Amino acid sequence: MLARLIALVIVTLLASAAVAHAQGPLVVSTWGGNWKDTVERVVGKAFTAKTGVPVEFEVGGTIDRLAKARVTKGSPLVDVTLTTTHVGRLYISDGLFAPLDMGKLPNAKQIAREAIRSEHHVGTWAYVYTIVYRPDLVKDEITRWADLWKPGLKGKIALPDFDPSHIITIAALMEGGNELSWVKGQERLRQLKPNIAAFFSTDAQSQDLMKTGQAPVQVMLSVNAYHLQEQGIGVRVVQPRDFPGIVGIDTMAVMAGSKKSDLAHQFIDLALSKDIQTELVKSLRAGPTNTGATVPAPLRGQPGIFLTASEWKERGYIMNDEARAKTLPAWREWFTATIVKK
Repeated sequence: MLARLIALVIVTLLASAAVAHAQGPLVVSTWGGNWKDTVERVVGKAFTAKTGVPVEFEVGGTIDRLAKARVTKGSPLVDVTLTTTHVGRLYISDGLFAPLDMGKLPNAKQIAREAIRSEHHVGTWAYVYTIVYRPDLVKDEITRWADLWKPGLKGKIALPDFDPSHIITIAALMEGGNELSWVKGQERLRQLKPNIAAFFSTDAQSQDLMKTGQAPVQVMLSVNAYHLQEQGIGVRVVQPRDFPGIVGIDTMAVMAGSKKSDLAHQFIDLALSKDIQTELVKSLRAGPTNTGATVPAPLRGQPGIFLTASEWKERGYIMNDEARAKTLPAWREWFTATIVKK
C-alpha cells in the first residue's frame, strides 16, 4: 500500500512537471547586465524550483522594450515586465499592462505603501539619484545639492543625459518649484554649466568617469555608487541636507494579453516575498520594498535604503510618475539644447 502511494506521488509530480514544461517558459522583460543576472539568479531559479516552469528573459533598454511592447500589443512576447515606475505609466496609458489581481499577490500586503504605484504595477526595489564624489579628488566636503554650484567644482561634475529629470527637479526645488513647474529652475541649471565636465548615457560610462577621475563628482544612481565602493573606489554617497535624493522605483507588471497570467502573478508575488527581497538587497544594493526584508548593516541608513514609513517620507523625493512620464521628452529636448550643447 505504501509503495503504491509513493508511486502515485511520484507520477503526480512528474506529470505536473511535464505540464509545466509543455506550456512553455515564463518570459520576463528586464534590463541586461547585472539587473538581468540578479533577477535570473535570485527570482528566476526560485520560481522554477517552486513551479517547475522555466524562465526566459528579454533584455534591453527601457524605451526599446516599450517600443517592442507597443508593436506586439494584444499578443505580447513577454509575460512579466520590469521597468521604471514612470515609464510604467506609458505602458498603462497604451493599454499594455493588465490590472493586477491583488488577491494573487499576498506578499504585496508586506510592501511599503510607496511601492504600490498603481493598480497595474508594484515596486520591486528602490534607489536614489544623489550626489556621489571622490573625497581624494575633491577638496571641500559636499553636503548639499547647492554645493554643486560652487566655483571649486568647475569642470568636475558629470550628469546623465538620457534622463535629466533628477537635476532638473532639484534645480526647480531650489527655486521654489518642482517637477510640475520645472521652468523655475532653468536659469539655475544654466549657471551650473561651467562645473560640468561630462555627460553619460549608461551606468558603465558613469562608473568609468568616476574611476578615472575625469568626473569625480556625479549625480549618480546609488546602486552604482555602492558597487564602486565594493570595488575599492573610495566614493562618498551623500544624503543631501537641503533636499533629498530623487527616488527611483523599479516595478513589475503582468502584460495585457499574456496567456500565463497566473504564473506571472506567482513570479511577482515571489519577488515581493521577504526572503527574495533580502537576497535582492544583498545582490543589487538597492532598497527593499518589503518592509520585513533583512538589510546588511553597512547599507542601513544609507541613501536609497528605506526601511520605515518615515524614511520613505523624509529621505527621498518621489516625483509625480505621470507628470515625469509625459514631460521627459520636453526635459530631454531642453536639456540637450541648453545644457549639453556647448
